[in-house]
Amino acid sequence: MSPAWELPTATGVYRVGLAPDDLGPVFLSWTDPGEAPEVELPLAGGWDLPADVLPLEYAVFGTRQRQASELIVDHGDGLVGARVIWDSDGELIKDGTGTTLRVRAVDSTGRLELELRITADTEHDVITKRAVITNVGRRRLILPRAFAPAWDLPVPEPPVIDFLAGDWAREFGTHRVTLPAGTFTIGSRQGVTSHSYAPVIAVGTPGGGPGYGVALAWSGSWRLAAEVVPGSGRVRIGAGVDDESCVITLDPGESYATPESLGVRAPEGVAGLPGRWHDHQRRVLSRDIGPAHRPIVYNSWYATEFDVRPEHQTALAEVAAEIGAEVFVVDDGWFAGRTSDRAGLGDWTPDPVKFPQGLAPLITSVTDLGMRFGLWVEPEAVNPDSELFRSHPDWVYRAGDRPLVTVRNQYLLDFGRPEVVAWCEETLRRLLADHRISYLKWDMNRPVSDGGRPGDDHGRQWSVQHVEGYHRVLRMLRDEFGHVTVEACSSGGGRIDAAVLALTDVVWTSDETGPRARLAIQHGFLSAFGSHLMSSWVTDQPDRRDPDPASFEFRFLVAMAGVLGVGSDLLAWTAAERARAAELIKLYRELRPTIQQGRVERHGEPADPVYALEYGTADRTVILVYGRPGRPDRPKIIPRTLRPGERFRVRGGDRVITAGSAVEIGFAVADDCHLLVLDRVDPY
Repeated sequence: MSPAWELPTATGVYRVGLAPDDLGPVFLSWTDPGEAPEVELPLAGGWDLPADVLPLEYAVFGTRQRQASELIVDHGDGLVGARVIWDSDGELIKDGTGTTLRVRAVDSTGRLELELRITADTEHDVITKRAVITNVGRRRLILPRAFAPAWDLPVPEPPVIDFLAGDWAREFGTHRVTLPAGTFTIGSRQGVTSHSYAPVIAVGTPGGGPGYGVALAWSGSWRLAAEVVPGSGRVRIGAGVDDESCVITLDPGESYATPESLGVRAPEGVAGLPGRWHDHQRRVLSRDIGPAHRPIVYNSWYATEFDVRPEHQTALAEVAAEIGAEVFVVDDGWFAGRTSDRAGLGDWTPDPVKFPQGLAPLITSVTDLGMRFGLWVEPEAVNPDSELFRSHPDWVYRAGDRPLVTVRNQYLLDFGRPEVVAWCEETLRRLLADHRISYLKWDMNRPVSDGGRPGDDHGRQWSVQHVEGYHRVLRMLRDEFGHVTVEACSSGGGRIDAAVLALTDVVWTSDETGPRARLAIQHGFLSAFGSHLMSSWVTDQPDRRDPDPASFEFRFLVAMAGVLGVGSDLLAWTAAERARAAELIKLYRELRPTIQQGRVERHGEPADPVYALEYGTADRTVILVYGRPGRPDRPKIIPRTLRPGERFRVRGGDRVITAGSAVEIGFAVADDCHLLVLDRVDPY
């Protein structure tokens, strides 16, 4: 065994070595700094070959046979798989606080080259991995599977796997399975990450020990698989572009870079994973963590639906400004021909009937009120009844002669076509030429059906191509219109992953805005994604699945758990409700830095009689408390974010507490909710 390469993180060290016989990089250990346990690599026995039992960083079918492999190569003529030979040394590159390991390999045919990249940084605890596969031969290569490098984790007991699953308007439900042996897999074939599963899991054991998290930075079809070989004491987690709906084709000279797979370790167990994910999302993925791109939004959809009229929008804007909104967003219904969901998508110019003078007068009205102006768009979709489709019927996904399938009365544009992506970029450039438009809500309201391009040799790569086109447009917006805040949406939480988080500012978590059901969705979301990303609105919509009543203030405290927005029909609110909303928004604006930047702790479950969300920074802790009928009269909560040796005063009285002390709650904001603010006083 060669000496280990060490990749340090903020609180740990990831070690990689080289296996004998050119089998390549193997995982050695992932420990606290200064802790370097003796590593005994497993030995092959029975029917196994060495490659079958070693914790390889990247396994290739043909080199390994027993466990699943991350890469499958079809050379043609019946030759499937590859016998990979890795270089005897690698390159360790240091760049500031980051360290990247690069190791290269070739297969025995001389047609394929691999490069493994593993990156760690002492500013945070997340490690990233990806592989680059290059065809250096003279014949086409087909990759039926091309996952990112795997995570081969030491778990002495049967691992417990936590994952997030759901459906439209019930995303991010928390689930747990125990995997003594076999394979557990989740993913999407829908061209987006989907409402069904989030591309992130947590792995731990009932007996304690470190917790591990794995996520995939990919915004299209994907698959994640955890495999336990009986008696191995390990769980291997691989992830990448879905290998059922997508096939990668490499012509001579072409390369394919896998999506990044992200891993994180928490010595204290899975409870320590959310904070580490959030820290990475704030420090690395987000372009800033201040309010500039996380404003308080008013969105007019629930007040108007498709009945968008300038005078009505102006009246709503006046009340939105009165209660303290910072951005006014006109949702669906502003563009040409859009009177229902049956027409107009693709024709991104102001409707000449609704806006005979264009958007400029409405924008002026909004900005004169001291707010920014924003619009809803769905650039990937097109209605059959639109000028765009009549001009370019070949731009939509279609499978040969099969009848086209509509979802929500719309088709989906093929973002694998360069001309479609170029059209999208130019359309958004024209729209944003008025720089007073500084907020875009980018929606996508249907899965990709009949993806592909029959007759195109690369047509089965449609999922990769669509995501690359989508990301290209988002990068254009970031590069050319840096003042524009982009909110990512896909019928709610249908496309949320680390790649989206790196190119947008906030995400619309769910179309469910009923307060108690929404609270459960946000509970799951916060287990993997930060509060600074979580767009949440106060609306008047009923709770479809949770019958317990909720007060006006309860709705606000649910939305205040992330990036606060309002989506109610403000003209239907009473003067008292408007005044109360203004008070709560003013309070939120004061507490926003703590809520969006503080460490998040979840107390209990949303179905409990008392549930709380806690946010803590060095100087302040904020606790949002939610109660149900029949709860205890004076429940207590022990804050978890207080620093030992410092005292915090409970706002609204003279109580001073220290770490470990319980706080008694009286439901003071309303009968069913409370907001506790603990401000640090001078330390002892």
